[in-house]
Amino acid sequence: MSKAVVARAIGGPEVLSYEDHDPGRPGPGEILVRQSAAGLNFIDVYFRTGLYKSETVPFVLGKEGAGTVAEVGEGVSRFKPGDRVAYSAGKGTYAELVLVPAEQAAALPDAIDFETAAAAMLKGMTAEYLLRRTFPVGPETTLLFHAAAGGVGLIAGQWAKHLGATVIGTAGSTEKCELALANGYDHVINYRDDDFVERVKEITGGRKCDVVYDSVGKDTFLKSLDCLKPRGMCVAFGQSSGKVPDFDLGILNQKGSLFVTRPSLFGYTLDRREFEESSGALFDVIASGAVKIRIDQRYPLEQAAEAHRHLESRATTGATIFTIA
Repeated sequence: MSKAVVARAIGGPEVLSYEDHDPGRPGPGEILVRQSAAGLNFIDVYFRTGLYKSETVPFVLGKEGAGTVAEVGEGVSRFKPGDRVAYSAGKGTYAELVLVPAEQAAALPDAIDFETAAAAMLKGMTAEYLLRRTFPVGPETTLLFHAAAGGVGLIAGQWAKHLGATVIGTAGSTEKCELALANGYDHVINYRDDDFVERVKEITGGRKCDVVYDSVGKDTFLKSLDCLKPRGMCVAFGQSSGKVPDFDLGILNQKGSLFVTRPSLFGYTLDRREFEESSGALFDVIASGAVKIRIDQRYPLEQAAEAHRHLESRATTGATIFTIA
């Protein structure tokens, strides 16, 4: 038996219940992991609120975590009990024990601890596909990244600077702006004080950006388009402020033959090769010191509802994890 955080219904943080939960035995192709830490991500909020549909209700939340293999299912030769693993596409990681598809787990290098891995897998692999595959950035790239002081934002700022880009971010307070500036960003705009479109024009001398990475959605999307050069790309990879409103595709023509894409990590890890390349690239930049994983909030599992409230109120910075005894 395992302790877990169960969403008893679709709704607010109050639907979360800390209770006994039996994950079951690993089936073919699965591993059972005794977790040391699990990550908190906005996708968890999307499932709790019903924006993303769970196959069943009630259900255990969580996609990201790290721990030690306790048992392997039939046909699993990649791992054995005692191996250290991490994953970004688990199912129900707000738990002491979790079943994970072996094909979606990575062997965790000894140089990376469980808490770092739990904070980094989903957010870091997201930064990897955004910066290296959705719109590959380099020394000639000028980019804008919203929510620069968030978990993905802090990783992306360091990684983009490592790749040589000019990195502009937005954040919602002086403290968050300072944090982003210390993590790779060349310029950070406090969107509560300044019009970020006008500031981007000032910073770039009117040239604007090659790409905007927007995880905020409703509050920023249309203005993000105004930050782009002709034929620039808006990468809308989240919607923390709500769903992007319907818009006339002709706007993309009017604003300079722009491109828009709505990617997800799962669309960029379609097979084992893609998964290993993404997780391997992440482990490499962490091990080299080019990207440091900042964990600013730690909660025990039983405080999951409080953690969700803090995340949704934008009171967090960096990564948030659940520590599991």
